[in-house]
Amino acid sequence: MTGDILVVPAFGEGRGGGHLIRSAALVESLRRSGAAAFLCAPGNPAPGKTMPGNSAHGGVPFPVDEKLFIGEEDVPSRSWGLVVLDLFRTGKKELARWASLGPVAAIDEGDCRDELDFLIDLLPRSRKKSPPNILCPAFLPLPENSRPSFYEARNFPLRVLVSFGAEDPAGLTVPAALALAKECRVTALFGPLYKNPAESEAALSEAGVHGVRGNGNGAREMFSGYDLVVTHFGLGAFEALAAKVPVLLVSPGNYHEALAKKAGFVSTGTGKRGLRRLGSFLFDGGQPGEKKLRRIADISRAAAARWLDTGPLDLGGFLLSWNPVVQRRCPVCASERRRLLERFPDRTYRRCLDCGIVYMDRTAPPSREYKAAYFFEDYKKQYGKTYLEDFPALKQNGKRRLGIIKALLAGNSRQSVPAAASPPRLLDAGCAYGPFLEAAGEEGFVPEGIDPAEDAVRYVREQLNFRAFRGSFPEDLPGAAYDVVTFWFVIEHFRDPGTALAAANRVLAPGGVLAFSTPSFSGVSRRKSLRAFLEKSPGDHWTLWDPGTCAGILSRCGFTLRKTVITGHHPERFFRAGRSPGPVGRRFFLALSRAFRLGDTFEVYAVKTGEVSAESGSLRSGGRDAGPCTNRDG
Repeated sequence: MTGDILVVPAFGEGRGGGHLIRSAALVESLRRSGAAAFLCAPGNPAPGKTMPGNSAHGGVPFPVDEKLFIGEEDVPSRSWGLVVLDLFRTGKKELARWASLGPVAAIDEGDCRDELDFLIDLLPRSRKKSPPNILCPAFLPLPENSRPSFYEARNFPLRVLVSFGAEDPAGLTVPAALALAKECRVTALFGPLYKNPAESEAALSEAGVHGVRGNGNGAREMFSGYDLVVTHFGLGAFEALAAKVPVLLVSPGNYHEALAKKAGFVSTGTGKRGLRRLGSFLFDGGQPGEKKLRRIADISRAAAARWLDTGPLDLGGFLLSWNPVVQRRCPVCASERRRLLERFPDRTYRRCLDCGIVYMDRTAPPSREYKAAYFFEDYKKQYGKTYLEDFPALKQNGKRRLGIIKALLAGNSRQSVPAAASPPRLLDAGCAYGPFLEAAGEEGFVPEGIDPAEDAVRYVREQLNFRAFRGSFPEDLPGAAYDVVTFWFVIEHFRDPGTALAAANRVLAPGGVLAFSTPSFSGVSRRKSLRAFLEKSPGDHWTLWDPGTCAGILSRCGFTLRKTVITGHHPERFFRAGRSPGPVGRRFFLALSRAFRLGDTFEVYAVKTGEVSAESGSLRSGGRDAGPCTNRDG
């Protein structure tokens, strides 16, 4: 992680205390790992001043160390590598405020889910809209103490703990405890933000209910001493599961009830109705219902296996493995208008609503390096042969591409490509071991290559005898003028393809040709399953391109699209994994793929018809429009 980490919890009346407690636990975990992490509770005093709760809640010590906090006035003075929001519901203006400080990850966010850079749900949600990057209740602060099993045969009465969070704004603690007081040994746990705990304790004492006050952090360790925990959906319910204590829920409202059902808990219902049904879920005619208790234990055991099967995990350590790369503007047209497509644990995909490009944010840069292994071991795993073994086929495909390029150059100059005098100069960015360069040399071009792989560049220089530069496009451009610039399955690797296209425009002569190939966002694989397509997309593919939007994108960078060739036709991809069409079916689906342009890759051929200003990046008209573009399947 580069930079400090700021954690912003919800705090205030009606917000409960769970957000603040778990945010404080996160900051403590981060600090134990050596990170510079701070809490900032908006609207509260800076460190060293009295924090709310020390005296306003019956004298119970507030559960958060003041040393964890940073004052709001000090926040802008630090460099933040990540801002973690635990605000329950974040408004758009508030989100913009925190996003101005750095990359933003939110925990269990109720609003603005689409707009967040990254989203972590520690508690399961009922809504299908805007799924998180990761859902993992095991990241919650969980108790260390636990029972041997969820169901333990014991003498009655039951030991029941009633706990409705740090604040209990719905006022469920007292009525729930009273509903079970006759048949059970009930303990009511009052959180640090509970109003008038002394008054409630006195009322419960007359009914034989023992009242205790918790400071939030240590309360979870009490759970293992009970036979049942009665609570609502939230942090306490999962803490009880981790302690192997059966859980029975009463929901404050319909929202919590929906969450309880989705997560697989036993719930008596909502509000007063749920309180009235508490006894019937545990007893038959006033007697302990053995089968009912075993059912609650079995359902709780299943919920624990579903959500906590990994055991406790360290959210702080997980976040420290991040080094976020976030693009809040489109990397092609700089538009801020975008739509969320999908989220995965290490990345978030969005689509620009203006130019149509698909781009991603990552929790950390991809680890892939373009060294020898990339072209040998990795390449062979994907294609069944190494890059050099595939050299003849790649070279032959290059000659087909060069035929299209030569035709465009000839059309632009109104004459054939000269055979000897001033042959056209060609730069292949991402040239690898040079099959396209060798094909270009045989077709009358003066080829040059640039590639970050040292072994590949050495091979081009020493074995093929062509000029090649080790480096990245466009940062390490040699500065010469070219008639052709090509990116064969390279453009998707640029974090900033708009800059790369503008650089290509600047080094091309008027009427020069830009050609590239890339995976298709409109192919059969994406149409069959968007999520599966994005999940399988390599982690170093920063952008995904659609043949239908390329003309508009290229025009922004001074190019006119002349030809699109749809490639990568795979009849077997029309079927589920493990199934394959027969010979007749293969021919049919191959024809279908070609007819409807469903190939999973495509090639673009464009001509420079405008100039891009090196200073401003703006487009100036220039050159000559060579007519309308034509799209044809190759």
